[in-house]
Amino acid sequence: MSQSETTHSAISQRAQNAIVAGSKNLMWDVMNDLWCEDTNPNGFVNVGVAENALMHDHLLSFINRKLELPAKLLTYNDGPTGSVRLKRAVSAFINRHFHPFNAVDPSHLFITNGVSSAIEHVSWAVTEPGEGILLGRPYYGTFIPDISLRPGATVIPVDFDDCDPFSLEAVQKYERALLHFKETTGRKVKGLALCHPHNPLGRCYPRDVLVKLMEFCQRNQMHFISDEIYALSVWKNTVDESPRPVDFESALSIDLTGIIDPQLVHILWGVSKDFGANGLRLGVIISQANRDMLAALRSLGLYSYASGVSEHLTSLLLEDFDFTDEYIRMNSEKLSEHYSFVVRQLKSSGIEYSPGANAAFFIWMNLGKKYRELHPKVKDDEDVSDKVMDLLLQKKVFLASGSLFGSEHGGWYRIVFSQPQKYLAEAVRRIMAALEA
Repeated sequence: MSQSETTHSAISQRAQNAIVAGSKNLMWDVMNDLWCEDTNPNGFVNVGVAENALMHDHLLSFINRKLELPAKLLTYNDGPTGSVRLKRAVSAFINRHFHPFNAVDPSHLFITNGVSSAIEHVSWAVTEPGEGILLGRPYYGTFIPDISLRPGATVIPVDFDDCDPFSLEAVQKYERALLHFKETTGRKVKGLALCHPHNPLGRCYPRDVLVKLMEFCQRNQMHFISDEIYALSVWKNTVDESPRPVDFESALSIDLTGIIDPQLVHILWGVSKDFGANGLRLGVIISQANRDMLAALRSLGLYSYASGVSEHLTSLLLEDFDFTDEYIRMNSEKLSEHYSFVVRQLKSSGIEYSPGANAAFFIWMNLGKKYRELHPKVKDDEDVSDKVMDLLLQKKVFLASGSLFGSEHGGWYRIVFSQPQKYLAEAVRRIMAALEA
């Protein structure tokens, strides 16, 4: 038996699966070899990772003016579920911007070191191993390990076929997926997870659809989990005529009376996306009525303990309403401008994309179709996703593949447009070079 085989035999099958999954993750290789026109012209142009670099200078200027660390941050602070100060700052900020029907109180919050930890915690709390959580396609790819890898829950992908996933009709697709899972496995479905605004489609769920999904959860006694990490990254779409963009309305803003038991509703948020600060590692679970769940999660708090420095920085940021109001406005304007810039680039290159976005930093585009147009010998029904991905990597441009996002159709990719325009132009140039190869 080889050393590698001996090592694998000494750990669980779940850990072995994690080794295999990690070995296939290109993202970290890309992040360590980033393109710079002057210092690393042969590096990767990274438009695959969900980072917003457009406001970094503005945020750093604020932090560097304000930062003075107290000695308390060298201790365990107020414990692993979040400091008293931070919970007050987050609740006040949420009440100002999410327009909750019932005001959010600090006691409703559980602070984590990022929203991935928050997703994992909620999955662990509401499911037993093997039980299901519904997730519509396409989805944020890391939802899969967040929900299933350590909690042991089963992700149930929901197919929409030709139905708009943001429509009332889509609720029937969730119903169909639930019934199929229960009939084929005999196991329970305990939750429905949404990314609202959506990653990778960049759209918001209409209020009536949120209500319908909540009613569906109530009928089946499932938890409604709304990941609202892009809640304030909403902007004006000036280039698409249809579908008409829908304004963001938080699940917190809905009067749940007669719709769903409030104990079944949980909202997630963090500073990674709306404040372009992935590195702060600061997320929050908002559960206004389920004190038992928050109490159960305290046993896991040690493993998602946010840094005292991150908590302090986030408190400074969220307490300053003048700065955050200005930041959100400026960020919205920049995102709108950069979306339009990339859409014009795609249109001039003849690349199909999914229109109607008005939130987050993504464009969902069909490179497989363009590749087949440029290579007439390729069959129309051939899935060229792997071929296109290989060509993109050869040209040192990194995109998120639709196959990792549960795309129902081959050839689709997610491009992140929250980068400088010069960087985006280089990305599109390399994408076209890859498709033409």
